Formats: sequence, C-alpha cells, structure tokens
Amino acid sequence: MTLLITIIASVIATIVWYAAEQRDAYKLGTLSLIYWGASLMWLMDFVFEYAELKTEYFNQAFADILNDSLLGVAVVTLGLVAWVVILLIKDPKGVFKKKFSKQ
Repeated sequence: MTLLITIIASVIATIVWYAAEQRDAYKLGTLSLIYWGASLMWLMDFVFEYAELKTEYFNQAFADILNDSLLGVAVVTLGLVAWVVILLIKDPKGVFKKKFSKQ
C-alpha cells in the first residue's frame, strides 16, 4: 500500500507540474521528484520483500495493510511538508522579503 500511495502522489504531482504555468515559481518539479524518489525507494523495498516472502507477500493481514497505508500517508504528508519548507525558504513571490524589508 505504501508503494501504491506514493506512486499515486507522484503521478498527481507530475500532472500538476506539467499542467501548471508557473511550475518553476512554485517548485513543482521538486515536489514531483520528492514523490518519485519515495516511490523508487518503496519499489526497491517491494522487490526485496517479495524476493524473501514470494507469494506470501500478497497474503497480508488487515493490520499490516492498515499500517502500510498509514505509512504511505505519512510519507506523502512528510514530502508535502518538505516541499512547503523549500517553498518558504526560496520565497518565489518575495512575500517574506517585502514584509521584512519594510520594517
């Protein structure tokens, strides 16, 4: 579930990046890369876990699926928080620069 959730977030972020006119101003490419990196990480986790468990990987208990889902949501949320921090530091519209330079 973690892999599925991060891939969905990656695809959505990539579509938004592609469709947005001000993609560079809002660092949407960075958000997309954060999610694609997480998706690649979870893909490798899936490959190694599947190599170890074989078909038992697909017979998980509901508690394991719920834990994986919560982890996926946490990863997507943390990626979004990291993107917002990057956006605040870069300050593409100069909001903080204007606010603090007047005082």
